[in-house]
Amino acid sequence: QVQLVESGGGLVQAGGSVRLSCVASGRTLSNYAVGWFRQAPGKEREFVAAIRWNGGITYYGDSVKGRSAISRDIAKNTVFLQMNSLIPEDTAVYYCAADPSIILSTIRQPNAYDYWGQGTQVTVSS
Repeated sequence: QVQLVESGGGLVQAGGSVRLSCVASGRTLSNYAVGWFRQAPGKEREFVAAIRWNGGITYYGDSVKGRSAISRDIAKNTVFLQMNSLIPEDTAVYYCAADPSIILSTIRQPNAYDYWGQGTQVTVSS
């Protein structure tokens, strides 16, 4: 069983940056994929980025590609999401998710992940 806790959200001005953290406990994330998703009011949960714990291969959603970076700290069992050049459309609750059985074709699908955090709110003001 894996427990995930996100932090780092808040109110940010457009053009600013935010760094979200996802700390995992319960077991090491070796062999897991960890993803970040976001959900705005009235919208479906959207893939933001993901990273494979072993090897550090990264994947990005089209809406954040080029202005975000996902990374991991193996020693701290933590995944980070750095987002830059924020726009109001980035406003959402950001969730961290993890699963040991993700394949490439499903890594962008929220229903492929078994473990989820409680989310952290990011609000971008114009």
